Amino acid sequence: MCVRFCPLTAEEAQAAIDSRGTGSHAIRLIEDPDPALDARPGSTVPLFVPDKTGELRVESFEWGFPLDGKPYAVFNTRIETALDQLKSGGRGMWGEAIAQGRCLVPVRAFYESHATERTISPKTGNPVKRQYRFRLPGARAFLLAAVQMDGRFSIVTTEPNASVAPVHNRMPLVLGRGESSVWLGPDFASLVNRNSIGLESVPER
Repeated sequence: MCVRFCPLTAEEAQAAIDSRGTGSHAIRLIEDPDPALDARPGSTVPLFVPDKTGELRVESFEWGFPLDGKPYAVFNTRIETALDQLKSGGRGMWGEAIAQGRCLVPVRAFYESHATERTISPKTGNPVKRQYRFRLPGARAFLLAAVQMDGRFSIVTTEPNASVAPVHNRMPLVLGRGESSVWLGPDFASLVNRNSIGLESVPER
């Protein structure tokens, strides 16, 4: 379950859109992103959203859908659940979002909490689950699959691949070369549990 990631700024996201096809690098390579800039549920971050012609534009959305009076209660979407709801006629929380609101989250890294490892929180002094930062080796940024509706978005999760499985039993759907157009197109269901991209991880101290 992804509860934290390192987003791009709106300016970086727009520069990435503007530089497509030019061969230039619009995003700086940052080996160690500043944790103070990380996004958490409730954060507003830039996404890539297709317009009616299929062209991508940058829009900022809040991370998390409200539920039972809690403003950001649901911030991950299991792709299996969303596809089941879509097949049942769009009923359920994710049926409409996955049918009409598929989008992309540009990130430098995402984090997952280890199931058993603990570390001491520098803020509280209490033991907490150790978090691991995952990134694409050598990449300035990469894309996560997401769904959005009414100014809010949720990150789509799937079964973990070999990189993430030792840490957590779920992971964001990381999109490889050519897969962003698949996610935004009619054959998006083909990406279920197809997370084969090799990621590198760094444990937080």
